[in-house]
Amino acid sequence: MTAPPPPRPSRPRLRRALWIAAGLVLLVVAYRWWQAPEGAGVTEYVTMPVERGPIEQTVTATGTVNPVKTVQVGTYVSGPILAIDVDYNSPVKKGQRVAKIDAATFTVKVRQADANLATARARADKSRADLTLKRLQLERNRTLLGRNLIAQNDVDTAKSNADQAAAQLALDEASVKQAQASLDEAQVNLAYTDIVSPVDGVVVARNVDVGQTVAASFQTPTLFLIAEDLTKMQVDTNVSESDVGRVREAQPASFTVDAYPGMPFHGAVAQVRNAPITVQNVVTYDVVIGVDNPQQELKPGMTANVTITTARRDDVLRVPVRALRFKPETPAGQRPRPEKKAAPDSTVYVLDADGKPTPVRVQIGIRDAQYAEVTGGDLQPGAQAVIGTKRPPTTPAATQPPGFGGGRRF
Repeated sequence: MTAPPPPRPSRPRLRRALWIAAGLVLLVVAYRWWQAPEGAGVTEYVTMPVERGPIEQTVTATGTVNPVKTVQVGTYVSGPILAIDVDYNSPVKKGQRVAKIDAATFTVKVRQADANLATARARADKSRADLTLKRLQLERNRTLLGRNLIAQNDVDTAKSNADQAAAQLALDEASVKQAQASLDEAQVNLAYTDIVSPVDGVVVARNVDVGQTVAASFQTPTLFLIAEDLTKMQVDTNVSESDVGRVREAQPASFTVDAYPGMPFHGAVAQVRNAPITVQNVVTYDVVIGVDNPQQELKPGMTANVTITTARRDDVLRVPVRALRFKPETPAGQRPRPEKKAAPDSTVYVLDADGKPTPVRVQIGIRDAQYAEVTGGDLQPGAQAVIGTKRPPTTPAATQPPGFGGGRRF
């Protein structure tokens, strides 16, 4: 026995469902048409005028403010610090005593060396007198030999004694010089207990206190750091190897420090050092910027953000740098035409009378962050250089309610 067939939907109900589906499709199409912006699919170009004006090519770097000349004052001798005559920021003169090491031990060594010198001199005087006696005996024996009163052996013995006395005198005189040198050394070490400033300047750092013992056995300890002249400062900057080729001596430079925001300091490149500085495979070079500091506002160790002007042109034809990077898109389905190999950044697109981008060949000179110098080509002032495209959105924004914003206007 077969099951009865399912009941068929009635025709009015099916017709109603079809009309509802068709209505929904029409609503979606109308909504998409309503939200589609006018002129969709038409490319709008963003342009900037080609004009005349100044261009300044710069190199930026960071560095540290330092005195032009800094002297590390140490000690040649060891001992406890007996006195300190200066402190931080104290002005000092060349030859002025800045500290004193206890000199008791060195005074004793001077006295000992002086006594040794006196002993050596006395020994030399004794040898000198003995030499005089031996020479007299030699002359007397030679006279007696001439009268055949003594043998030749006696004369030879007297001559040998005189030569030995002369040698002993030379040895004692050398001992005198050696003792004198020892005395001079002891006196020099005694003088080194007075630590003096080698230059005129200002004490930047002091690393010892009274009572502290310094040892100069292996290396000279640094007691003071003296800056020769704080009215003349320099900035040691780290310039990357890609930019150092454009940096030359006497180029103007400016920099700022965090202590004086918005207050630029001006100087010039004093030196481009050839010694490379490699940190984590990054190579930089030390470029020294000289700057005057009459008010002593700059302090040693400040971090400086430096800008070096490597080239400057006034009133030249310039084009936006973004225009050099713009390339029009190839229409869909069309193969791009192969371009001849040329120098980079040598084509600028300008809008023609129909609003279409047209390539213009140019030669480029120096450039800064915004503009590049045009040194040759057919580009004329006032032309509108294309720097990009501006397409209206094809879909409504998620936060924009229907019926507001980018819809159609009637």
